[in-house]
Amino acid sequence: MKYLTFKNQDKMPILGLGTWKSSPGEVYQAVLWALEAGYRHIDCAAIYQNEKEVGDALKKAFEEGIVSREEVWVTSKLWNNAHEMDKVEGGLQKTLADLQLDYLDLYLIHWPISLKEEVMFPKTGDDFLDYQSVPLSDTWKGMEALKEKGLVKHIGVSNFNISKLKEILKSCVVAPEMNQIELHPYLPQDGLVRFCKENSINITAYSPLGSADRPKARQKEDDPILMEHKVFKDIALKHGVSVAQVLIAWSLHRDIAVIPKSSNKERIKANLEAKDVELQQDDMKSIAAINSHHRYIDGTFFTEVPGSPFRQSDLWEN
Repeated sequence: MKYLTFKNQDKMPILGLGTWKSSPGEVYQAVLWALEAGYRHIDCAAIYQNEKEVGDALKKAFEEGIVSREEVWVTSKLWNNAHEMDKVEGGLQKTLADLQLDYLDLYLIHWPISLKEEVMFPKTGDDFLDYQSVPLSDTWKGMEALKEKGLVKHIGVSNFNISKLKEILKSCVVAPEMNQIELHPYLPQDGLVRFCKENSINITAYSPLGSADRPKARQKEDDPILMEHKVFKDIALKHGVSVAQVLIAWSLHRDIAVIPKSSNKERIKANLEAKDVELQQDDMKSIAAINSHHRYIDGTFFTEVPGSPFRQSDLWEN
């Protein structure tokens, strides 16, 4: 397994299991299958509403000796309704209780969007807290306090563009150590990737296979189907592997962590085997030539809410 190395020399397995959209009743078994197959990186989030099941699977794996706690890298994310500085630790403590863990290896601010404490998803502008009420720098101070207390080993962000990263960097004591973003050959995000690497911010790719199983409310009629592109099919045929394995390997070849989600035992195993796929320089060039910039998870569920104080420019590069 290849690893991403943090400044203190901690190493995160570059390939992990994603748990977004894993249904109750599925994610428990998926996590166990993944750990048995050799995964040592599990990606979670409070808003996925399945962390209790993930925690049960981790507990069983630890008790049965499949893995030890120290062998598994566990990431989770602070939801938008706990961005106020005095609410950040409460958000983490709920996740730790659900996961049945004493600490996280990595904790991320899920979105640069703040909501009132009682709101899970906004319906009107009154559900939000704007940047004047809750500056990102305040939320970040809350994250730094968690690291200082030893409740999390590393802190970072998710869905942050360059301007929002710069906002954190100019006032932080601890710089963001990770940015988790939508990343696949239809959305290579070269500029953001370059900025993160220049500032020693590691990157994790979510929706690496095009998120075909995303909720219908997140789908548009003209969305292209990533896994049906001829370039990927040709490369897969050449190497005797699956299209999914090509897409996962593409991120790995860019030194970017990747967290494909599956609750199917054979696909979980096959996704892990993508770590051994050796894409050639001409393969990477063929993929780069696609030159697409299509985003599947566009954040309009925050920015198009009537009265929302947030815009697409708060999320993505212009």
